[in-house]
Amino acid sequence: MNNHPFHLVDNSPWPITGSVGVMTITSGMVLWFHKMNMYLFTMGFIIIILTMVQWWRDVTRESTFQGLHTKKVALSMKLGMILFIVSEVLFFSSFFWAFFHSSLAPTMEIGLKWPPLGIKTFDPMNIPMLNTMILISSGVTITWAHNAIINKNYNQMVQSTFMTICLGIYFSMLQLYEYIESPFCISDSIYGSTFFMSTGFHGIHVIIGTIFIMVSMLRMMNLHFSSNHHVGFEASAWYWHFVDVVWLFLYISVYWWGK
Repeated sequence: MNNHPFHLVDNSPWPITGSVGVMTITSGMVLWFHKMNMYLFTMGFIIIILTMVQWWRDVTRESTFQGLHTKKVALSMKLGMILFIVSEVLFFSSFFWAFFHSSLAPTMEIGLKWPPLGIKTFDPMNIPMLNTMILISSGVTITWAHNAIINKNYNQMVQSTFMTICLGIYFSMLQLYEYIESPFCISDSIYGSTFFMSTGFHGIHVIIGTIFIMVSMLRMMNLHFSSNHHVGFEASAWYWHFVDVVWLFLYISVYWWGK
């Protein structure tokens, strides 16, 4: 029996296997880009997926079945998630900095205008507006899910979380369609670079957030959460709201103002 409220984590192989997976994916991407060979990339991807599943399994055991996530541990995890989101805000700030640096004072190399000469931009009232409505709606459904957990309403909890997942997948599909139909590419001046880097990384975050909420829904269906102990779901909801806010800034600055 511990005489303190903290969780001292047992030895785990998953940090090292995760590191190996990330290194393999990175090396595999280089091989893919230069040699059109995806074998190493696929191997790294499989290692990451297996690490994720088994690491999450262990965390679920520790929190739900072993009772190791005390109030003190839960508070620490919440603070850790907040700091992680702050780091993500700074990550996206670099893309906005690059965008506004080039758009507010366009240089001679891009024709002294923004968007640069020869770039045909997207209509902000088309797919980008639909995607904005989708993400705002998903923010409503994830808040509904949180409220349902607090009020111990199991059916609404699952339904609203499922709706959030569907909206996230719908957003990703529309983003993929927009990329396929794009009249410019990532190598088309600074506009293409900033557009695809900012919206592309946001798209990756949407996919990660959707997976995060999927795992939370599976745990809900297995009754892992209670009205006063659902840190895993709260973290996914915070992350999803962050993704929503970043998209609003992207829509206003890149799609609408930068048109």
